[in-house]
Amino acid sequence: MTAPPPPDPWKSFRGVMAGTLILEAIVVLLALPVVARVGGGLTALSGGYLVGLAVVLVLLCGVQGRPWAIWVNVAIQLALIAGVFVQGAIGILGVIFLAVWLLIAYLRAEVLRRQKHGLLPGQQLPPE
Repeated sequence: MTAPPPPDPWKSFRGVMAGTLILEAIVVLLALPVVARVGGGLTALSGGYLVGLAVVLVLLCGVQGRPWAIWVNVAIQLALIAGVFVQGAIGILGVIFLAVWLLIAYLRAEVLRRQKHGLLPGQQLPPE
């Protein structure tokens, strides 16, 4: 009888990153009514910016298996922070999500470190 393959820690990690992107896209779309009511209101530029950014976030869900995906996720936060020119609250959202993505990048580095040292639970030998 062969032992089952060890669990893949990156499969669940990709799911966490994709789920975070979906949540971020939802939050960006929920900012539409805020932008419409506050400041100069919703213009074609501000609405296009927010909807376009939400579409990019959803599309990024499909590339989360790539090794560079985490860094694209962090970089896209700069575009969200630039939303401060649309509405100040959008820039604040960008800073909050940048902190979330930096935490995810740290957790990724920690999983990599533990994997290299053989410390992940799936890498442990079963008790005899």
